[in-house]
Amino acid sequence: MENYQENAIELLMTYGPRLIGALIVLIVGLQLINWFSRWFRSLLEKRAVDPSLQPFLRSLVSMLFKVLLVISVMGMVGIQMTSFIAILAAAGLAIGLALSGTLQNFAGGVIILMFKPYKVGDFITAQGYSGTVEEIQIFVTMLKTPQNVVIIIPNSALATNSLTNFSVKPIRRADWSFGIAYGDSYDKAKEVLLKILQEDERVLKDPAPFIALGELADSSVNITVRAWANSADFWGVFFDMNEKVYKAFAKEGINIPFPQMDVHIQKQ
Repeated sequence: MENYQENAIELLMTYGPRLIGALIVLIVGLQLINWFSRWFRSLLEKRAVDPSLQPFLRSLVSMLFKVLLVISVMGMVGIQMTSFIAILAAAGLAIGLALSGTLQNFAGGVIILMFKPYKVGDFITAQGYSGTVEEIQIFVTMLKTPQNVVIIIPNSALATNSLTNFSVKPIRRADWSFGIAYGDSYDKAKEVLLKILQEDERVLKDPAPFIALGELADSSVNITVRAWANSADFWGVFFDMNEKVYKAFAKEGINIPFPQMDVHIQKQ
């Protein structure tokens, strides 16, 4: 009995301070993790991170810190963690290699939801496809094309490659090039074009429309026209302008030429 008591006292003297210190570190560490989780939550809300992503990010960060805290506490007690960490690292490596593509898409989805290069409702062009963003999931983004076809693109490709977002800016510029025949009045054509732009209420006055002689081409005198409109009105203005110019030029006797070639045959 005396030997048991001596051994118990020896163990208590050896591991008691470690246990007390580890317990204090565990309690303080959990409180700090809770405080950090609340701060991280407020940060996500200020950054307007997608609500569906916020709980996942908070849980992921909280779990990571708690695992690190438990490993630290076990090390303070005297438990050898080298082998345990090596096993975890090997398992993590194997899982990572097996799910490398999925993990890349997951990381891409997190990046997209956090930094918002595009959002639901935006019209974008990426990976050779154009369409309206219909849904942003963790692994893929779904686009709906103007033909009402759904395109599914992995998030890793969207997060690491260039894309064009046509919906970010509130206004867009439309560009045209109208050709008139050599010999027709450029001033008259310019007057007709300016009148069409001024009569369209969707065309913005500021920035003002731009009309200039763009090119003396082989078969035509090309007039460059640029005008600004709200993004929602862009395609309406673009297509209506083509129709109005075609009709107005015909009415005013301004010819729209087509490529021609003169062939001269000489007889010897």
